[in-house]
Amino acid sequence: MELQIEDSVLVKNYINGEEKALEILINRHNQRISSFIYSKVLDRDVTEDIFQDTFIKVIKTLRKGSYSEEGKFLPWVMRISHNLVIDHFRKNKRMPMFEGSDDFNIFSVIGDDQLNVEKQLIKDQIDNDLNLLIEELPEDQKEVLMMRIYKDMSFKEISENTGVSINTALGRMRYALINLRKVIEKNNIVLTN
Repeated sequence: MELQIEDSVLVKNYINGEEKALEILINRHNQRISSFIYSKVLDRDVTEDIFQDTFIKVIKTLRKGSYSEEGKFLPWVMRISHNLVIDHFRKNKRMPMFEGSDDFNIFSVIGDDQLNVEKQLIKDQIDNDLNLLIEELPEDQKEVLMMRIYKDMSFKEISENTGVSINTALGRMRYALINLRKVIEKNNIVLTN
């Protein structure tokens, strides 16, 4: 089995002058980032442009030494690409067109990353309530849920880290969500603002 170098190690290697490290990072996350961008702009050429602009920003930030390994590399790059998608629509003074759908939510397309104080307090309270609910889950379910939601790990990675099959990891995630829903419904907990 081939060992995969952590993103954080590749970032450090690139900052220290190893160009190949960036190539590995781009290849590793190309599909996910491109798919995300394409799902918003629905145009291959625009997707390619925004993808390139994303990594130009990544390179500039890394070279300036402004990147701090607070979270993971991928969520950081996804935020950059998301902001560039928004910039693209602002620059073209048009919003994306969507086929009519009953479950369409404008906030899945446009987000204001800045929360006002009241919304931030509500969000903090919801996060706190959710963390308390998660603590009540059985240990194996809690572990899978935390890895999937908070560490953004794939079920394959979860399987490898926990020593269980992918199906078992999927099952634990399913039961964790079912148990959370039961507790929320039983106690009439509202987790929205």
